[in-house]
Amino acid sequence: MDFEAEIARLKKEMNAVILAHYYQESEIQDCADFVGDSLALAQTAEKTTADVIVFCGVHFMAETAKILNPGKLVLLPDLAAGCSLSDRCPPDQFAAFKAKHPGAFVVTYVNSSAAVKAMSDVICTSSNAVKIVSRIPKDRQIIFAPDQHLGRYVSKQTGREMILWPGSCMVHEIFSEKRLVQLKVEHPDAEVVAHPECEEAVLRHADFVGSTKQLLDRTGTSQKQKFIVVTESGILHQMQQRSPSKTFIPAPPDNGCACNECPHMRLNTMEKLYLCMKNKTPRLEMQPQLAQASLAPLKRMLEWS
Repeated sequence: MDFEAEIARLKKEMNAVILAHYYQESEIQDCADFVGDSLALAQTAEKTTADVIVFCGVHFMAETAKILNPGKLVLLPDLAAGCSLSDRCPPDQFAAFKAKHPGAFVVTYVNSSAAVKAMSDVICTSSNAVKIVSRIPKDRQIIFAPDQHLGRYVSKQTGREMILWPGSCMVHEIFSEKRLVQLKVEHPDAEVVAHPECEEAVLRHADFVGSTKQLLDRTGTSQKQKFIVVTESGILHQMQQRSPSKTFIPAPPDNGCACNECPHMRLNTMEKLYLCMKNKTPRLEMQPQLAQASLAPLKRMLEWS
């Protein structure tokens, strides 16, 4: 079956928009109407006039689209596409953690469940976390969840002390400092670009630290011709498309693999994308009360961004 042609046909019939994260398979990225990071995808979802949003990403991303568009049909090719960061911050445990710090201003990374978002004052992404934290009154104590590595990086950038939830991303926490240093020795002319979800020991070796979109922009504008990329390897497709003459080397994790891929992101396939549009399932459903409670901090993020 020509999945690309069938998906295009269904999209027209359904008045659907296909949104894809940079970490999706290259074939999915190529057939999407918009490819972006978490912030850009949320902004696009908020503004879309389509009747159906087909979200090629992970569960919390589709959940965000549904919160922003409660009246629209939101489809996710594989409902099991979760997120290790979100899973490592259970709502009941986070509620107890928050209760220990009454009055603290809660900044929650978008990689979280709607239930945790509903307990937050503002949401952030890796693209806007520094900007968001910089806007919080100086006299307020800050809780940052669920990524401790991003929180530590933002704390250094802003000079704000924060209470960090001890979470981390399974993809970004296993990059090997030793193997990264070896790569730098093998490619002394390469620029190292890294995502702030990486551990501090890895970030010390980076020439540039930024969100997925910021890494993409950096490799496009830098005069360097070779890059060691320390984030999920799906972004290399967009980097290569934007800069076909440049060389991109995925930084390896500490598990024997050649590159680092998110197993949740890779659950989505072209066949699953076609089937979810054909059958209008799996659908992202949310309790109205939960959706309403998590809308305010999301809206605040979009306003502050």
